[in-house]
Amino acid sequence: MPAARRTAAPGRRRAVRALRRLPLHLAAAATVAACLFPVYWMATTALKPSPDIQSDQPRLLPRTWTLEHFRTAVSADGFGLFWRNSLLVTLSAVLLALLVALGSAFAVARMRWRGRRAFLLLVFTAQMAPWESLIIPVYIISRDTDMLDRLPTLTLVYFMVTLPFTIVVLRGFIATVPPELEEAAQVDGCTRPQAFLRVVFPLLAPGLLATSLFGYITAWNEFAYANFLIIKQQDSRTLPVWLSSFQNTFGTDWGATMAASTLFALPALVIFLVLQRHVTSGLAAGAVKG
Repeated sequence: MPAARRTAAPGRRRAVRALRRLPLHLAAAATVAACLFPVYWMATTALKPSPDIQSDQPRLLPRTWTLEHFRTAVSADGFGLFWRNSLLVTLSAVLLALLVALGSAFAVARMRWRGRRAFLLLVFTAQMAPWESLIIPVYIISRDTDMLDRLPTLTLVYFMVTLPFTIVVLRGFIATVPPELEEAAQVDGCTRPQAFLRVVFPLLAPGLLATSLFGYITAWNEFAYANFLIIKQQDSRTLPVWLSSFQNTFGTDWGATMAASTLFALPALVIFLVLQRHVTSGLAAGAVKG
């Protein structure tokens, strides 16, 4: 075979492979565009003047830019208070879920005990159950125990919602850590809890970050429970409920609503971008073994 033909063959094969992958790349690009367009529209609407927002001829790029809607959102009543409430409830629920799930996941992944499979089945069932189906029972229990209009009630609800997923992911992640590492630490004089804390726990950082981010986003964005359980005590509201305060008898202030929504989404976006690599590796490792 001539040298020119041999050198051209690899290039032709690469071109054929690229052509075959073109539909997948186009589908991926279309999916990304469909997912990002609502976010883009929210951010650009927050920067448009009110006449452009209400225009019957929408534009992809604003003709002029303004920060007036952001000033309106930040200066609205309760912005700092509701931000603090959301942060307090979210972090408390995530930390509580991590503490409980870590012990449960270790017991399921490392120990063999009667009822283990039934426990796992219950965890998976709780994970698959729609959260909205529990609103009425949770409301009745909160009302009968005088726990309405309290932030600890929201914390317990968000803890209940995020706990099954946290157990499932941490269980798979712990299963990827060789038990021989703990056994070697025990041979060196560590007790079983000490071996777990000194050897296994440092290796769980990606899994802990992945589950923490999921719990954070779930609790941070939750609206239904916060709207049903916080009724009279308005100072205990969270940011998702606060977003509905830009409605009045004259309609909805869409510019301020979009600006407040942009500010509301920024913390989760920043945390995800910072922890993206660890979160991806944590979810992948947590799905390897069961």
